[in-house]
Amino acid sequence: MKSSVLDAKHFHDEEAAYAYLEARVWPEGPICPRCGQHPRISKMGGKSTRIGVYKCYQCRKPFRVTVGTVFESSHVPLRLWLQCIHLMASSKKGISSNQLSRTLGVQLKTAWFMSHRVREAMRVLGMEPMGGEGKIVESDETYIGRVEGMPKARAGGGHKNAVLTLVERGGSARSFHLDNMKMEQIAPLVLKNVLRESHLMTDEGRHYKAIGTQFSAHDAVRHSIGEYVRYREDDGPVIHSNTVENYYSIFKRGMKGVYQHCKEKHLHRYLAEFDFRYSNRVALGVNDVARADRALKGIVGKRLTYRTPH
Repeated sequence: MKSSVLDAKHFHDEEAAYAYLEARVWPEGPICPRCGQHPRISKMGGKSTRIGVYKCYQCRKPFRVTVGTVFESSHVPLRLWLQCIHLMASSKKGISSNQLSRTLGVQLKTAWFMSHRVREAMRVLGMEPMGGEGKIVESDETYIGRVEGMPKARAGGGHKNAVLTLVERGGSARSFHLDNMKMEQIAPLVLKNVLRESHLMTDEGRHYKAIGTQFSAHDAVRHSIGEYVRYREDDGPVIHSNTVENYYSIFKRGMKGVYQHCKEKHLHRYLAEFDFRYSNRVALGVNDVARADRALKGIVGKRLTYRTPH
C-alpha cells in the first residue's frame, strides 16, 4: 500500500522539521539573518539549547532558520507549521481555520493567524510581466463580498469588493483588489503586468477597447449576445475568456463554501493564496509536495504580527 505523504518524519519530529526547513531556506548552508555572513557559523549544542540554534561568530548572536520569516517568534511547533502549509497548499479550494484548528490541535485564533502567515508566504512580490510573443493573456473582473459599512445596492456591484484577474493560458494567474471597476484602476495594472507582445483576450468591457490597442492583438467575446467562444476563420487561437472564468469558479467556491467571510483588508492575501495554487498546479508539473516546498521558500523576509493592520 502506498504510504501517506503526511507520514514524513518532518511532520512529526521537531528536529527533522528544522532540518527540512533549513535545507530549503539555506540550500548552501546557514546564513546569519543579522549580518548576512555564513563562513563563521556553528551549530550550538548542549541539553539546554533549543533545537536548531546556530551562533554567528561575526556578530556574536544566536539565531535559528525561523528568524526573519513568518515563523519568527511563534510558539507553535515547527512541525505543525509544516503540516499547516501542506494542508493549505494541497487543498484546491482552501481549508478553513476551524478545520485547521481541529486537524492541528490548536486554538481557533492560532489556526486563523497561522493561515494568514502562510498566505503571506504564498504572496509573490516583484513579479515580472506575464505573457510575451505568441502567448495569450485573459483579463476579467468580478465582485466578491461586501465593502465594510457599504449598504447593499439595488443593482450592480457598487457595494462589493472589486477584483481584477489576469491569467496566462497554460501559465500563471495574478489577481488584484481594486477600489472600483473604472478605467483608471484597471488600465495601469493590465499594462504593468502584461507584456505588450501578448495577445490580450477579454470580454466586451468598454475599457478594454483602449487598453487592447497597446498589445500585439486584442480580441473580445460578446457576452451580451450570448457569445462565449468564437472560432477564427484563419485557424488562429480560439477567442474566449473561459480560462479566467474557470479561475473565478474555483476562487468563489472557496471563498463562499470554505471561508464564507473575508474582511476587505485581508482580501489581497486570499487572492494570493488562490493565485499561488493556480500558478503551481498539477497541470504545470507541480504536485502537492513541491507546491508546499515552493510556499516555504516564500517565508523569508515577511514578518506578520498581530499588530499588522493589513
